[in-house]
Amino acid sequence: MRLKTGRWIVAAGLAAGIATGNAWAAPEADETVSIKTLSGAYLAARVAETDNDLASAIAYYRRAISFDADNQTLQQSLMLGLISEGSFDEALPYAEKLKEVPEVERFSRLALAVDSIRGERYAEAETWLKLTLESDLDRLITGLMTAWAKLGAGDSAGALAFVDQLSGPEWYDLFIGYHRALIAERAGDMETARTAFEATQTNVSGGGAAPEVFLRSLEAYAGFLAREGEHDKALEVLAKAEEFAPGRVTIQALREDIESGEQAAPLVPDAQAGAAEALLNLATALNRSGGESFVRLYLQYAVALRPDSDAILVQLAGIAEQQSNAEAAIANYEKVPASSPMRRIAELQLGLNLADLERFDEAEGHLKAALAEDENDMRAYLALGGVYARQEKYRDAANLYDQAVARMGEPTRAEWNIFYQRGIAYERLKEWDKAEPNFHKALELYPDQPQALNYLGYSWVDMNINLEEGLEMIQRAVELRPSDGYIVDSLGWAFYRLGRFEDAARELERAVGLMPADPILNDHLGDAYWRVGRKLEATFQWRHTLALEPDDEVKADAERKLAEGMQPFEQRADANDASEETLPANVVPLPDGADSKADEPPVETVAVGSTVHVVSPGQSLWSIAAELLGDGNRYIELLDLNPDLRGDPGRIVPGYRLNLPQPAN
Repeated sequence: MRLKTGRWIVAAGLAAGIATGNAWAAPEADETVSIKTLSGAYLAARVAETDNDLASAIAYYRRAISFDADNQTLQQSLMLGLISEGSFDEALPYAEKLKEVPEVERFSRLALAVDSIRGERYAEAETWLKLTLESDLDRLITGLMTAWAKLGAGDSAGALAFVDQLSGPEWYDLFIGYHRALIAERAGDMETARTAFEATQTNVSGGGAAPEVFLRSLEAYAGFLAREGEHDKALEVLAKAEEFAPGRVTIQALREDIESGEQAAPLVPDAQAGAAEALLNLATALNRSGGESFVRLYLQYAVALRPDSDAILVQLAGIAEQQSNAEAAIANYEKVPASSPMRRIAELQLGLNLADLERFDEAEGHLKAALAEDENDMRAYLALGGVYARQEKYRDAANLYDQAVARMGEPTRAEWNIFYQRGIAYERLKEWDKAEPNFHKALELYPDQPQALNYLGYSWVDMNINLEEGLEMIQRAVELRPSDGYIVDSLGWAFYRLGRFEDAARELERAVGLMPADPILNDHLGDAYWRVGRKLEATFQWRHTLALEPDDEVKADAERKLAEGMQPFEQRADANDASEETLPANVVPLPDGADSKADEPPVETVAVGSTVHVVSPGQSLWSIAAELLGDGNRYIELLDLNPDLRGDPGRIVPGYRLNLPQPAN
């Protein structure tokens, strides 16, 4: 399946690269009272939790506790629900009740420690951070927060010593080194801070495992160097960070401050912020492997310590988006301070979330206003274009992306997505002659970009051109994104279109395993099963497709197949085998076995002085223009010189005699 659009704004802005609505509405008070049993309230709460509907889950857990006030399991669930929703103070009485329960203390005592640190009761916090049962993760969290508590209490030597004695798996190193540097700087030990920062910036393996932590450590180091008067070295560190994450707005903002001579504020100004940083760091590292509910919990602990932190608020909003809770995402984006360099990103993401709620007029108005504030901000074009695409307003999207390209000047790698999205818009408009060059440009700017490889490769296969190259592109995309169900589906469906049904069934089974709730993927798998003779399984897949509430077109097709089955498959011929009647007139037969550039017929000069090129297998109009004319965009000239192509680059086939521009004298 080709990917139509993506939510790229946070990714482009922060780190390079960050179905809506809940199944349940929060129950009114009289609804909870209507539940008459403990088991009924508990089951209702569990269902609401499964649907990520925290407000309902909390209401039902409160009702369940009214039947059994001393039930520690219910108290724990309610405590965690309250913290995850952001009602931290309401969770504290339950944390107090559960503080001595070993199985729960990793959450209850952590909540009490957070409360103590924000109240500057640092000795008390150290007590709460002593756990009976600790995993590697718990030990790192409590260790870093204990060190910050010691610093808050004025024991800077003890804080550094405590960090130094922390030991654990190799992945600890980046976190320990980073916080050692932060604590040393706050303690005034600049040489220790410098040494620790130097070590973190060379921890590339740690950066791969926890990229957000690595980037924040580089930003903190650059700020440290700038405050020490070493501006050139600070800019060198930021250049390294930009290589790791091009376009990150916090890096750009810090660079501007340093170059303008403004004082760079410390990333972590005090012990309370340091403890929040530890929680933020662990949450972002965990978010790399899923577990959004767990990540959200740690972020809420962090925001209780530092409620105005732009980094924490944006991460919380991103988690809400992952859990299809657009209203919660909007609420967090609205809290990002106006002075933050992330505020612009927050405004753009807010518009996208309005679209997720199908408040399209509001979304368009919000994003048009944002674009008017800065017409050179490519992220704003992407955001507004994404809203147009959600409504299938592809002409508006294409025109918008045309405006973006006109304003961007010489494009860089960071702009690849503008061309990719413009290509999608034109492909949806069935203007392939305008779409294809944009996909090529996206890949020129960002070679091996999985979405661009997938979309272009699938489009070629779907149009029965450049079959071998198209399939290779999709396979490369799968290698790069093996867990992306849509891209794996593209590979399976490409095999299907080529008549390789066993390969198709294998890949489509994998795609459905990755995205079991997608109706199109299930429908595709049903088709593949039918073709390999597994007809009972095919009908099951089509029925399952209908249960997943597909769009009208997919629904009608699945219903027809359930009623009639499928017609015999007509093997798709490669363009090189197409009949004479379907081809432009000026096609000459190629030598037998001509299947590579080694067999490519040469450019010929004919009697009238014009130049022609005989197309070889695997070539496209774009690749010919790029190779022979020096610029793939000159494919337009080739269309003009070859009117029998009827403006369609897909009509060229191996053996076609393509008129080229006359060479300059």
